Amino acid sequence: MSALYTVTASRFALERNPFGKLVLTNEAGERFEGVAPVRAFPIQSPEDGISIVSQDGKEVGWVDLLADVPQPAQDLIRAELATREFMPVIERIVSVTSFSTPCTWSVETNRGPTDFVLRGDEDIRRIGKGNALLIADAHGIQYLVRDQFAMDAQGKKILDRFL
Repeated sequence: MSALYTVTASRFALERNPFGKLVLTNEAGERFEGVAPVRAFPIQSPEDGISIVSQDGKEVGWVDLLADVPQPAQDLIRAELATREFMPVIERIVSVTSFSTPCTWSVETNRGPTDFVLRGDEDIRRIGKGNALLIADAHGIQYLVRDQFAMDAQGKKILDRFL
């Protein structure tokens, strides 16, 4: 495996060990292996407030603004977040099998086309003050609609029927 990547944020150093785990070293020199970044506000402010938690769930580091972290650390944090988070963004609603639930939705997401089952109207939630929606499928996978009013006419019509 290649050399270790070591980067320093404001008050800790972050590196990836040869086993692919993130290792955080704080100001006191304590090392925490297998840490994971967790977004405080994953939908509304994904770049603000990122906690670095140890394997037992305790916070061992904090990043106020990801843009303030030196670039190599940003890449490490972003890569780790990408492996942990799975929330496809719905870009277009192709069709639904019915306007009553349960029904199957065919959508195009940022990760490709897919179909999922919507169990009930209550599985569509408005989030924040914007126009974002969170749709949970029958398996618990969350789909994000960043702006319901930015969708095409067909998508708006379908969403209106369920909201």
